Amino acid sequence: MTQELRRGRHCVFELNVHLVFVTKYRRSIFTEEHLDAIEAAAAKVCTDFGAHLREFNGERNHVHLLVSYPPKVAVSSLVNSLKGVTSRRLRSMFPEVEASYYKGQLWSPSYFAASCGGAPLEKLKAYIDAQNRPA
Repeated sequence: MTQELRRGRHCVFELNVHLVFVTKYRRSIFTEEHLDAIEAAAAKVCTDFGAHLREFNGERNHVHLLVSYPPKVAVSSLVNSLKGVTSRRLRSMFPEVEASYYKGQLWSPSYFAASCGGAPLEKLKAYIDAQNRPA
């Protein structure tokens, strides 16, 4: 499956990041209903950043997100907003869940992020190596 390249005012890009957020102390909190609410909130945050939530899934104690984002967005800023908004949204929609938060925190302060998509690194290295230098 080939993705369409996105275009900015001065650039053409395809930036994707795989994010994983884990609940504080890996507490098993989420139900299907909670995951649906988190997905909706995350999609809204992504839209606000000019990004696109391509995939979302999760289990009782963590979630996975695949986000396509523009070059002007810092992944750390996107992550902070995603964690904050999803935590507040879950708390407001499901007040009973707050009892499972640890000292008011839903998410562990750490997260996993990996760039993904495009050609494998070895192919990119070979392509760059094959370029001719000017004489």
